[in-house]
Amino acid sequence: MSVHDPNLRKTSGESSSFTPPVGRTPGFLSRYSSALLLLLVVGLEAGVVQFVIRDFHSANAEVQSMYAWSVLGLRRIGGLQYDAQETRRATLYALTTNDSNLQVEYADQTREADQRVTDGIADYLQQAKLPTEIEAGKRLRRDWLAYLSVRDEVLASILEGSTKEAVALDLSHGVPSFDRVRQDLEEIKRLYDEQASQRLTNVAALARRSVARLIGVLFCTLFLASIFVWVLQRNKIASALQLARMQMDFVASVSHELRTPLAVLCSAADNLADGVVKGETQLAKYSSVIRNQSRQINGLVNQVILFTATQNGKGRYVLQPLEVSTVVNTAVDDAMELIQKARFTVEKKIDPNLPPVMGDFSALSQCLQNLVTNALKYGDRGRWISIHAELAYSKDRRGNEVRISVEDHGSGIERTDLFHIFEPFYRGPAAIAGQIHGAGLGLAIAKSLAEAMGGRLSVATELGKGSVFTLHLPAATVQTEKDQVQRGSAARV
Repeated sequence: MSVHDPNLRKTSGESSSFTPPVGRTPGFLSRYSSALLLLLVVGLEAGVVQFVIRDFHSANAEVQSMYAWSVLGLRRIGGLQYDAQETRRATLYALTTNDSNLQVEYADQTREADQRVTDGIADYLQQAKLPTEIEAGKRLRRDWLAYLSVRDEVLASILEGSTKEAVALDLSHGVPSFDRVRQDLEEIKRLYDEQASQRLTNVAALARRSVARLIGVLFCTLFLASIFVWVLQRNKIASALQLARMQMDFVASVSHELRTPLAVLCSAADNLADGVVKGETQLAKYSSVIRNQSRQINGLVNQVILFTATQNGKGRYVLQPLEVSTVVNTAVDDAMELIQKARFTVEKKIDPNLPPVMGDFSALSQCLQNLVTNALKYGDRGRWISIHAELAYSKDRRGNEVRISVEDHGSGIERTDLFHIFEPFYRGPAAIAGQIHGAGLGLAIAKSLAEAMGGRLSVATELGKGSVFTLHLPAATVQTEKDQVQRGSAARV
């Protein structure tokens, strides 16, 4: 942004460079806010869905853990019960046979089985966590050791040939001891069932919470979507109403702009027809009035036609390398009559060795002429306009660009108006109060023309100091010129 007045550089409370975020219709801000609302809705939904997904993952992990725990637990308890029964069965087999070889074989079997039970009890105690589990495991180990002590005495009596004594000892001490072991195993199984039921209840509760959150997500989505649709429709209606109001203001403004010159033309024509005008002096005076008013009407009509062409895409622009000095001089020459009539001083500062810019000569000249005309309308306090062209580096374009600035020493632009000055039909309160003629199309046309040529407009302003409108255009390179020549040749073929 080029600013030539040192006072204008030190703005207070205003930004030094401002590109209004407005589009070609007054509903751009409404659409922008609707997009933000949509992003907010999507963000909220994503957050809630993340919680639901986390719950499903937790439920799935809990189900898998419970399944693995159940399988291992059933296998461990079933193994303990089977090995305990195998120990008891081998002992009974040894009691019921008189074959010494079989008695020895059964004794070995019962000792192998009891070792597995002992190892299983030790493994259970290592994995037990709850106090009730630990207490049941210790009681099982104590009762099992007591049974093994009786069993060893029974086996010793059998191997010594005292079968009757062994049977008596087993009935009196072995059976009660093994019943306690069986009861201990049933108690452990009952504790295991209770834990399995509790874990199943937890999984069910987690699943219910997940379903509730999922239902909440659906209702939340429906509610937020309804709000979004309502806001979108309201913004659409507000935009339509705003456009209608601006169009009505445009019609009223154009009618006012046409009424005055038409009234002057009618009055001059009546005076000429009635013979009131006599002499060469009066005839020259009336001819000048008719010419000026006709030009004013023609200029207004051309602005409306040009605006319509830029909005509906009918404008055909042939981009070619243009010398900046030629374009600036043409725009100033076209506006020279207005400049002289307003008694303005125009100061041109065009840096030497500027590269050409890619653009349409007529469109670019019209864009600059609109900026100059705007400075003439609103810069009457200083009666001074500066046009400065320079080469600068653009971070947005990542390359060099040519900046053409039109500066005035007018009253400046209110901050609230900055977001609207490039909208079609818009005229600020200060312009209406100051009875400044115009239809509110000059800056809108300039912005459309600049964007059609790959450029943009920005503005810097300060109340009481003036404004600077800057046209940013990409500098033409050798490769750009070659591509343009090739496209032109292809179009002619």
